[in-house]
Amino acid sequence: MSKTLLELAVYLGGRVNGDPSVTIGGLGTLDNAVAGQITFLANPRYAAKVETTTASAIVLTAAAETFGRNVIIVDNPYLAFAKLLTFFTSRPRIARGVMPGAFIGVGVTIGTEPSIYPGATIADKVCIGDRVTIHPNVTLYDGVVLGDDVTLHAGVSIREGCRIGNRVTIHNGAVIGSDGFGYAPDGQSWFKIPQIGIVVIGDDVEIGANTTVDRAALETTRIGRGTKIDNLAQIAHNCQIGEDCIIVAQVGIAGSVTLGRHVTLGGQAAIVDHATIGENAMISGQSGVFGNVAAGAIVSGTPAMPHQARLKCAAVYPYLPEMRKSLGKLAKRMKEVEERLEPSSAQA
Repeated sequence: MSKTLLELAVYLGGRVNGDPSVTIGGLGTLDNAVAGQITFLANPRYAAKVETTTASAIVLTAAAETFGRNVIIVDNPYLAFAKLLTFFTSRPRIARGVMPGAFIGVGVTIGTEPSIYPGATIADKVCIGDRVTIHPNVTLYDGVVLGDDVTLHAGVSIREGCRIGNRVTIHNGAVIGSDGFGYAPDGQSWFKIPQIGIVVIGDDVEIGANTTVDRAALETTRIGRGTKIDNLAQIAHNCQIGEDCIIVAQVGIAGSVTLGRHVTLGGQAAIVDHATIGENAMISGQSGVFGNVAAGAIVSGTPAMPHQARLKCAAVYPYLPEMRKSLGKLAKRMKEVEERLEPSSAQA
């Protein structure tokens, strides 16, 4: 598939500077793109490569130097390039129906144009929307509800009663609705607290491979619309995750945490139970959050603190051994001075 530069500019809502009739058939990087491909400049650090790239066109901002090249000018080149990548790589979906080898339970309803692969197990009273793709070895427990245009990759498990919205993608090995980690002390042993709630996942959510979202003890663990969760994340029971959040790999969120809208959690960040993270807050990777975080705050470190304060602390850390030694010397000298002054003080 090929498109002219003008057609691509219209698709992106940008404008052409150069030859609008240039034909583009694919994408490449600034370093490796060839004639017939389009590339992008998002980081001004690499602006000089616009002059040397062999790509037929570049996507960039109005502030960037074009070096006389064919360009599409947009506000956000990185977003534009993502849209172009989607445009050039998307393929029509083929509905394959319910294929032999898939197990379908009693009272299951299936919408139009499904693709249900061999090895999928769909238990009783599951409700499946239109254009859903269920890959091999997916397991849907009793009463699961899937919206339209859902894709479940191989090995996904969705436990009883959980509800998945429209246009949700869940990657290999993820588990939705496993029991929350709840135990009451019983002397020297532990009594399991039944986890009878569900998980509700909003529209346009994507969940990475081997991520787990635990069912609520009584009510609902909720993932808000548009939230994107990376691989190997753990979201515990009763959490309320807001809309359009980004949760990066190996994040651990304890029970009953609330995330506001558009929160960003860096890789390996951990949040203590019952904390509230305000909207638009950003938590740096490997941070340990032991309390609430205000809306719009940027925090890092363990325990998490305002990021600028953490940077100042980090600048001091390498000098702590030397500072400790200097303080020890000062303390010794002060003691000597005090001992010399003691007789004079006694005479006075």
